[in-house]
Amino acid sequence: MSIKQPLILRAAVLTLCLCGPALTQETQGQYVQLAELEIDPAQLESYKAAVLEQIDAAIRLEPGVLVLYAMSEKDNPASIRVFEIYRDADAYKSQLESAHFKKYKATTEKMVKSLKLVRTDPLMLGAKAK
Repeated sequence: MSIKQPLILRAAVLTLCLCGPALTQETQGQYVQLAELEIDPAQLESYKAAVLEQIDAAIRLEPGVLVLYAMSEKDNPASIRVFEIYRDADAYKSQLESAHFKKYKATTEKMVKSLKLVRTDPLMLGAKAK
């Protein structure tokens, strides 16, 4: 496990601690999607560093970004999924226009072999608060 992976885990835990009670409440109006990415395996470590930086900045700087979880498939580490929850569609649009997101997109442009965004309707989101 690289040093970057515990940082992502800590960011996810912090988000759950801060947003957990809110996640079990009203989800109407939230913008929720799943990003499915295939990364060039030769550039996977560089991609992980870039997504860590992006998620850290988004969670820290953007109040409308509620949850960003990046994970890879156990048997195919270059297959990445990012679970995203935003306060609303405007918060999502704001994220896309942020300097840190634009840096992430420019940095990872040649690392990402494919990207599919899947808009979702949450049935129930739950998390335990500490």
